[in-house]
Amino acid sequence: MIGCILSNKTLFAVLWALLLSVSAAGKSYVFPTNPAYDTLKKNGRTRNKEVLDSTRNYITINRIFVLGNKRTRENIILRELTLKSGDSISNNEIQKVIEKDQNKLFNLHLFNSAEIRLLELQPGLADVLVEVNERWYTFPVPIFQLSDRNFNEWWENYNHDFKRVNYGLKLYQYNMRGRNETLTFTAQFGYVKKFELLYRIPYIDKRQKQGIVFQTDFIDAKNVSYRTEDHKLIFLETDNVLRNTRGIGLTYTYRNSFYNHHRLGYQFRKTTITDSLYQRNPNYLGLENRAQQFDLLSYEFISDHRDVIAYPLKGYHFLFHLQKVGFAMSNDLEKLDAWLSYARYIDLKKNFFLSNFTFAYWSNKTAIPYFNYGVMGYNKIFVRGYELNVIEGPWYFLNKTTLKKRIFSRIFSFDGTRFKQFKYIPFSIYLKTYGDFGYIENYPAYLESIPPQNTILANRFIAGTGVGLDFVASYDAVLRIEYTLNSKGNTGFFFHIKKEF
Repeated sequence: MIGCILSNKTLFAVLWALLLSVSAAGKSYVFPTNPAYDTLKKNGRTRNKEVLDSTRNYITINRIFVLGNKRTRENIILRELTLKSGDSISNNEIQKVIEKDQNKLFNLHLFNSAEIRLLELQPGLADVLVEVNERWYTFPVPIFQLSDRNFNEWWENYNHDFKRVNYGLKLYQYNMRGRNETLTFTAQFGYVKKFELLYRIPYIDKRQKQGIVFQTDFIDAKNVSYRTEDHKLIFLETDNVLRNTRGIGLTYTYRNSFYNHHRLGYQFRKTTITDSLYQRNPNYLGLENRAQQFDLLSYEFISDHRDVIAYPLKGYHFLFHLQKVGFAMSNDLEKLDAWLSYARYIDLKKNFFLSNFTFAYWSNKTAIPYFNYGVMGYNKIFVRGYELNVIEGPWYFLNKTTLKKRIFSRIFSFDGTRFKQFKYIPFSIYLKTYGDFGYIENYPAYLESIPPQNTILANRFIAGTGVGLDFVASYDAVLRIEYTLNSKGNTGFFFHIKKEF
C-alpha cells in the first residue's frame, strides 16, 4: 500500500533514513556510504588493464596524486596505500594491490567512494591517481533506543512497552581537523540516563603508527535487572535512580601494519546501588557491598582483513582480548578475563557468500558478584533462536555459519540533492540460511542453590537453524529478519538492526 502512494525513490529514501537513524544508536559510526562501489572497482580494473596491457612485466610508480580530499589531509590517505613512489610491481600483482588499497581507503569510513587509477606515462612507468568522494562528517543523531538487550526481548518479554525506551541525542563529529579524529558526545535520558564523551586520535606521531583514545561516562539507571530466572532477566523499576556508574579510560593504540592493531587500555570504574536494589540481591555487587570500584588494565590485538567492514563479504577478522580487573589494594573486584573471535568471509561467486564466526570467553573466577557475571546473550554473542534468553557462566563458546545469496542489488540516485554525499544510496537484499551452536558452563552459585537455578540452557549444547533476509542500505545500515528453529523445538521470527558478525 505504501508503494502505491510513494515513488520507488522516495520509498527507498525513507527506508534508508529509518535504518540509518535506528542503527546509529548502537554503532560507533554513522555514515551514508559508497555510491556504486562495485561499479567503480569494475571501471577502474578496465582502465588499469588498458595501461598494463601496453607495458612490460613490471610497472614503476612515478608520482601519486590525490583528488577530492577537500577536508581530509593527504597524509591520512597516503598512509593506507601499499603503492609508493618508486615502487616496481609486477603486472600480475598490481591490480590486486590496487583493489586492496581501495578497500583500505573505504574502510576508513571517511569516503563514499575511493578509486585508484594508473596514468601511463610511457611503457613500464605510470602515475597513480587516487580519487575520493568525501562523506558528510557531522551527525547529530536522535537516540530512540530500547533499554532491553534487543528488539525481540522488548517485544516478547516486556510487551513492547514504550516506557522502556531511552531518548536523547548523540553527536558524531568525524574527521576532526582532517586527521580522521573522532569526537562523540552522548546525552541520553529515559530509563537509563547517560552522558558520555569520547575522543579518538588515530595518529600522534609522524610515522602514523601510534594513537590514543580518551573516554569518560556517567550513567544513572532506574530500570535494573537484579536477578536471572530460567535464563530471563528480572527487573526492578522505580522513579528513582537504582544504580549509578561512572568511569574514565585511556587507550594507547599501535598500528604496526595496514591490518594489525594493538591496544593497551586503562579504565577506572565505580558503581553504587540503592538499598532497595541491595535488598533484592545482596550479591549484586558482592555480599554486604553497596558500592564497587576497580581499575582495569587490558590488551587487545586485532587483525582485520575484511573487504568492507560494515558488511563484509570477503576476508577475515581475528581478535584477542585479555584484561586484568583489580590490581590495587582499594579494588573491590579481582579477576582475569580473556576472549577471542575469528570470522571468515568467502565469496563463492555467482552472488553466493559463506561466512563463519567463532567466539570463546574464559574467566578465572567463578565466585563473583552478579553484576560482573559473564553472559551469552548480548550484542552478537548469542545462538540464534535464543534471543529471548541470557545464559551466564565463567566460560563459553559459540559458532555461527551463514550461507547467503544476493538476490537484489541496485543503486538509487537522487540527482536533485544539494549534497553530493547523499546523491547515491546502494541497496541490496540477501536471502540466507544459517546454523549456530554453543555451550556455556554454569556458575556454581546457581548449581548449589536449592533448587538449582538457570540449568535449562547451561552445561549443555544449544543450537539454532533457520532462514532469513538481510536488507543492506549503504552498507552501514543493516536490517535482518530471521525465522529460527532452536534445539528446544521453539520457533519464531526475530528482528535485528545490525550485521550478524
